[in-house]
Parts: sequence; C-alpha cells; structure tokens
Amino acid sequence: MAPKRPKGAGAFPKPVESPAPSRPDPDALYAALDLGTNSCRMLIAQPKGSGFHVVDSFSKSVQLGSGLERTGRLSRASMARTIQALRICQQKIKRNKVHRMRLVTTEACRRAKNAREFIRQVKRETGLTLEIIQPEEEARLAVISCAPLVSTKTEQLLVVDIGGGSTELVWIDISSIPRRDRPAAIMRLHAGFHPPESPFPAAKVVDWISVPLGVATLRDQFIDVEDDSARFALMSWFFEENLAEFTPYQDVQAREGFQIVGTSGTVTTVAASHLGLKRYDRTKVDGLRMTSDQIDKVIRGYLDLGPLGRRRDPRIGEDRQALIMSGSAILQALLRCWPTDRLSVADRGLREGLLYAQMSADGVLEDGPF
Repeated sequence: MAPKRPKGAGAFPKPVESPAPSRPDPDALYAALDLGTNSCRMLIAQPKGSGFHVVDSFSKSVQLGSGLERTGRLSRASMARTIQALRICQQKIKRNKVHRMRLVTTEACRRAKNAREFIRQVKRETGLTLEIIQPEEEARLAVISCAPLVSTKTEQLLVVDIGGGSTELVWIDISSIPRRDRPAAIMRLHAGFHPPESPFPAAKVVDWISVPLGVATLRDQFIDVEDDSARFALMSWFFEENLAEFTPYQDVQAREGFQIVGTSGTVTTVAASHLGLKRYDRTKVDGLRMTSDQIDKVIRGYLDLGPLGRRRDPRIGEDRQALIMSGSAILQALLRCWPTDRLSVADRGLREGLLYAQMSADGVLEDGPF
C-alpha cells in the first residue's frame, strides 16, 4: 500500500460564515469522539482559558478493524462491539446535555467496503452521526492537539500520530515566528494546513504524509512470522520503506532546534514502562521527554520478555500487549530516520484536536499561554 500524499492547497474548503452568528456560550460543553481501527475514545469538555477542562471521558478497545486487512470489510462481531461502546458514549452525551460535538472515524472506515452501511447502522441504533474524516484532517487535528507541548526553542517540528490503521507525520517550520508565539501559531492550523491570510502568523506546513500502516495493520501484515525478533525487525524496516517519499530536510537538518512529538498509545505505553509506573498516570507521562537510548532500552526489554512476558506485564496492559511490538517497530523506524536523540511524549491526539478546533472556531478560547 502506498502512502497517501497531500493533494495540495485547497483540500479544505473555506467555511461559510453565517451573516449573523450567535454569540457562543462560554459555559457550553463540547464532545469529541474518535473511532479508530482499534479504539473508541471520547472526551466531553468545557472551555477554560486558552484550553479546556474535561468533564467526562470514555475509552475502550473495540478492534473495529479486526480482519479488515484480509476481507476488506468490517466484521459483524467488530461492528457489534463498536456499537455497544457507542451506546455508552451516546448516554454520556445525553446525560451531559451536549449539543456541540464532532464524532469522527478514521482509517478502518476509510478502507472498509461496508463502512457506509456501518455508519447507517450506528445512526439507527444509537442516534449518533459518525463522520469519516480524510487523512489530511486527521493529521492536522493531531498537530494542533500537541501545540501546548511545543518548546519555544523549537524551529522545526515533526508531529507523529501512530494510530491503529494509519500513521500521520507532519513537518512544520516555525523558525520565522517569534518564540513566544510558536505554540499559538501551530494552533491556528485548525483552519487548515493552508490557512487564509491573517494578521497573526500561522505555522508553515513543509510536508505531511499518511502511511496506511498503524499498530493493527502493520501487525496483520506480518502475523504469519513466528519468530518474535524477526517479526519486529521486518515490521520496522517495512515501515521505514513506506517513508521513502517523506524526507523534508532529512540530510541537512541539525539536532538543535528540532523537536519530534509522538502521540499514540504506543508512545505513552513506552513512557510508562520507562518510568516503571505500576498504574498509569497521565500527569507523569504527558509532556515527558525521552532519549532515544531510553526508548531503545524499553523496546529491548519488551523483546526480552517475549509474547508471554508482555502479556503478563502490567505496565503494558491487556489491551495494548498484542499491539505494542508493531507500535514499537514504527517508533524505532522514526528515530532512525531523523536527527534527534529525544522524543516528546503526548498523551493527547485526535480527540483533543477536535475539541481545540471546535472551540477555536467558536471563539470561546482566550488568547494567552496554554
């Protein structure tokens, strides 16, 4: 499968503005739901300053894309599991009286032949309207969710979102923007990778790519390889081959002023393992900077454990153990490709990006530091 490349400027139409927009309610609640290839996640939040306060949340592994690589269709069992999870989300939305929301689905539904049928079934059984978003918007939302973690010293930024069915990479140049304005300039990408002219500078997107290989789809590509170490090595090199066309500044970029931010369950699990957390703590993981040596040590530890040991390791967790090695293979490939010995860990992603984008568009976020 070839990576999906951008089709140039204008991929996102300019929103049509209402002639008399109603004033947004600063106390309103917003919902953001991300239905991926492996997981169903939702946040309900209230705007607070330049960010938001989470009121309710939901996360469950539903394995919507199970068997998709083989059949090209969503299975009945996968759809049933997912609809059961979506019913819980619908109850939370109703209980919190949420009216502003975006409920999106990504790679599994982009690829499945019966995706439209599934979306109609979701609407019929839960009342929720799912929206299939394209790779560029998925990448853009991941980027803006990570804006608060960007260092003011960063001039070149690579944001990597490792999903279940695809991996998005976005390279951003913020070298011409005043240091204190750099995180806000990234946030302005909520209007698109090529935002309209504005007195406030937006970050420059140098290049981006969506590779149709995530933790679930990459694992399924090599599921027939029995040797654990060999399978890991094959996955890592295969993923790197799929990055061949995405090489902005690869040969000339200096380490100084370069930052890579990784957002995914893989990255946060590796961080939790590095910290030796017996129980996951988002406050210790989100924003953590890990060296490449620390990441390699964790991955070598996973390989030493073997499949049975990983299954029993409480730091990995039952939901993550089947996918941690394919995710680690992607992470290792990324660190081989770019000139950095550090990675910033983001326990945030599509849901947070959806919330920031909605709130920014409604004008309910305050200007200022995150």
